[in-house]
Amino acid sequence: MSSEYEITETLDVKGLSCPMPVVKTKQAIDDLSDGAVLEVLATDSGSMSDIAGWADTTAGVELLDQVDEGDVYRHVVRKTA
Repeated sequence: MSSEYEITETLDVKGLSCPMPVVKTKQAIDDLSDGAVLEVLATDSGSMSDIAGWADTTAGVELLDQVDEGDVYRHVVRKTA
């Protein structure tokens, strides 16, 4: 995973549980231009595997980083196409 990126937009999905963090992430990515980087802040521990799995199986997105910051799970996704 690369640490060389600039956040284009931040999506706050704290308080939402599965599947909403992934649903909201997909909606936000769809609205961004190619190359944009989306930071997603979630409180659902399942978002770590959910967003990673979604990114692995979805064309046009790349998971750049995931960090467990204790109470918040931070995901960074790039729109590639």
